[in-house]
Amino acid sequence: MYYAADDTPPPPPSSATEPRTSYLEEKAFKARTLLIFGTVTDVTAADVTRRLIALDAEGPEPIDIIVSSPGGHLESGDAIHDVVRFIAAPVNMIGTGWVGSAATHLYLAAPRERRFCLPNTRFLIHQPSGGAGGPASDIAIQAEEIVKARQRIARTIARETGKPLEVVLADIERDRWLSAQEAVDYGLVSRVIERKTELPGR
Repeated sequence: MYYAADDTPPPPPSSATEPRTSYLEEKAFKARTLLIFGTVTDVTAADVTRRLIALDAEGPEPIDIIVSSPGGHLESGDAIHDVVRFIAAPVNMIGTGWVGSAATHLYLAAPRERRFCLPNTRFLIHQPSGGAGGPASDIAIQAEEIVKARQRIARTIARETGKPLEVVLADIERDRWLSAQEAVDYGLVSRVIERKTELPGR
């Protein structure tokens, strides 16, 4: 903790930004728009799934999710992926910045015709990784789980892009980067858009 030169504690942080944050949150909710930015964690998953369920309860209109994330915790991405497919309201996925790893997995929860990206988006697909440690038996279990996760991710990509599973398995053996147009060609994305008015029903 740092103090001023006269050793008196500094004033508490200003809460001036709090009303602004609440205002923006309310506007985003009314616009039926969610943001997934940064690393995907269990906190991210809890927040996004809670909002998805609330928006689904509000009505059947489409929900827009804007994604810019390097990925993160696979199972947290799984939770978002499954809830997107679980709710009744349709979801438009809009990629921007970069969409990688576990973020690509949750992005693929939307049907292909509802997957979009902005022009400068980059996508990354690859196999899961892990830092196995501990007794040899535990390392063997973790290695087996990574292999299972790799197969599951590959099956999801194959299902959502129409690519043969063998092709996907080969493609994710190492990092595979795709530009916006390359992602369209691969089947990850339906089309590249520049404006919100290009989304379905707008």
